Amino acid sequence: MSDDHTRVRDFFSTRASDWDARFPDDGPAYLAAASEVGLRPGGRVLDAGCGTGRALPALREAVGPSGAVLGVDLTPAMLEAATRAGRDREGQLLLADVTRLPLRSSSLDAVFGAGLISHLPDPAENLRELRRVVRPGGTLALFHPIGRAALAARQGRQITPDDLRAEANLRPLLAGSGWLLSSYVDEDARFLALAVRQG
Repeated sequence: MSDDHTRVRDFFSTRASDWDARFPDDGPAYLAAASEVGLRPGGRVLDAGCGTGRALPALREAVGPSGAVLGVDLTPAMLEAATRAGRDREGQLLLADVTRLPLRSSSLDAVFGAGLISHLPDPAENLRELRRVVRPGGTLALFHPIGRAALAARQGRQITPDDLRAEANLRPLLAGSGWLLSSYVDEDARFLALAVRQG
């Protein structure tokens, strides 16, 4: 396991048991974001870096009982917390690395990544891997239940110009990885960037 993976796993392992309790009011934001991804009944969606699976109920609602929902995370403790919360009933949980997904190319309609991009060790390369598993014209949703400024304030820091989620940085990063940014919202109440798989 790389140092980046070890750091991510260690960070989330120590926080998994009380993660949901720390952010109890995020459910409506996840539901709203999932509804904007463009999923249809019977669709196939991956929650990349699913953590405790907070997006899984909203994604299941979007694709319905005939759809497929997969939650992938690098941290066993997060997946255990998702199972304790009953979210394994909303989709299949898989211990895996989003930078090397054990999925067929073009097998999904969409990838949903909540709080994901800041934890990717090589964002350009890793976004290409997410592109690989999505069909042409499919969607990538990069989401956070609060916006960049609100998140920075919560963490006691300032937004810096190199923030990957800034539109000026995110748009070319996505384009270089085979995605076209189609929608960008950064408000106190949420961050949601939608991109379409090119080619």
